[in-house]
Amino acid sequence: MGMKEKFRAVVWKEGDIYVAQCLDVDIASQGENKKKALSNLGEALALHFEEPQATDIPKIDEIEVDIGAA
Repeated sequence: MGMKEKFRAVVWKEGDIYVAQCLDVDIASQGENKKKALSNLGEALALHFEEPQATDIPKIDEIEVDIGAA
């Protein structure tokens, strides 16, 4: 069982949905009411902090990008 952590959030209405945004981590969610938006945000935060479980060993790729080219 994991430990509990508190996060601050703001909720506002956009049209017919409520948006909940965490002020401590850049994560947001939505719902049909304030309670559901906060519940969905809690689920998104829990998933964000869940330990990754790779099914395959990840391959490291490199990309080359021109920076500042006019």
